[in-house]
Amino acid sequence: MRAGAELSAVEARWLALRGQGLGRPRPKAEPARRHVRAAVASAGMVQLDAINVVERTQFLVLFSRLGAYDQDVLHRMSGPGGELFEYWGRMASLLPVAHQPLFRWRMARHGPYGESPTNTARREAWRAEHADYIASILQEVTDRGPLTAAQLTDPRRRDGEWWERRSVGRQALEGLFADGELAGWRNTRFERVYDLPERVIPPEVLAVPTPPVEEAHRRLLVLAASSLGVGTVRDLAGYYLLPTRTAQARVAELVEAGELVQVAVEGWREAAYALPDARPSRPTRAHATLLSPFDSLIWERRRTAEVFGFDYRIEVYVPAPRRTYGYFVLPLLLGDEVVARLDLKADRKGSVLRVNAAFLEPGADRPETAAAALAELDALRRWLGLGDLAVAPRGDLSPELQRLAG
Repeated sequence: MRAGAELSAVEARWLALRGQGLGRPRPKAEPARRHVRAAVASAGMVQLDAINVVERTQFLVLFSRLGAYDQDVLHRMSGPGGELFEYWGRMASLLPVAHQPLFRWRMARHGPYGESPTNTARREAWRAEHADYIASILQEVTDRGPLTAAQLTDPRRRDGEWWERRSVGRQALEGLFADGELAGWRNTRFERVYDLPERVIPPEVLAVPTPPVEEAHRRLLVLAASSLGVGTVRDLAGYYLLPTRTAQARVAELVEAGELVQVAVEGWREAAYALPDARPSRPTRAHATLLSPFDSLIWERRRTAEVFGFDYRIEVYVPAPRRTYGYFVLPLLLGDEVVARLDLKADRKGSVLRVNAAFLEPGADRPETAAAALAELDALRRWLGLGDLAVAPRGDLSPELQRLAG
């Protein structure tokens, strides 16, 4: 792509889908490790979240790209010595382990929020208050090997809400994880297991010299441009939680070096940037795709509205009477458009995938959308090992879904 190119809004959307690995069909054969590797590489990272209404988001994100794959493959890839490691990419995320050196500057700044003076002061005060205990936690992990917070000899449990209910031991472990003094991975119960980095991160990765902060930022911005397809400085910065002002200087350097090109996108007020080899092409994926609410294609709501014309927010944290669409709503992508949103729940006890509500987006074709949604819901149901699909009557797409589902 040449500098100064003018892209249509549709071409920008195509680039976004291609960057996320959502523009091409799912593998025909059963997805293997190489497919998972490629999917994570395209997205740059896969966000983690504990909510398990349908399935945890790290598994849903890969289902969106690959279809029915074996979740054990991801567990093996993200454990000690694996190809993926957990750290604060945007939120808690699985990232290619080869990128670990690019996050050491963040570890040196105590995690993703270390640049805030208020957070830094609060953190330093807490660490000073608990210095002896933190040192004992680090020593216990060194001596005993991998541990969850619940397995600490002295976890110092507390009562409270959200962060305040976490034990002092959990907070100490989290602080050591953010600093890079401990590494971690998730067990099958989604508990983070902590251990020394040299027992988790492959030695050849730890041996890579730590790049200067500015160079790490440049590499992360290039990775963001690859995953986004095309984006503004704010888009590129936000992908890996870099300060926008810092990103602006680094993006200018990347343009000067020829690693990024500045382009214009129809309807966008801000300048956009892409890789020089980026080429918009119409998506070839014919089937519909359910998207996790935490999918990297849509996690930035402003950008989602700009690229897809889709106004979306997660209503998990909204009180039930004030929800518009439902508790765990998955957008439905068809071609290059978001055509519906479905409130889903995996009823494992009853072995039913429940569609609690289904809403058609303005302008979408109702029969086409319902047929595509049903096929994708059936694929999801089978992957989850559920026996039946049940569609509730809520939402303007539900009657057509009910009719097709029989």
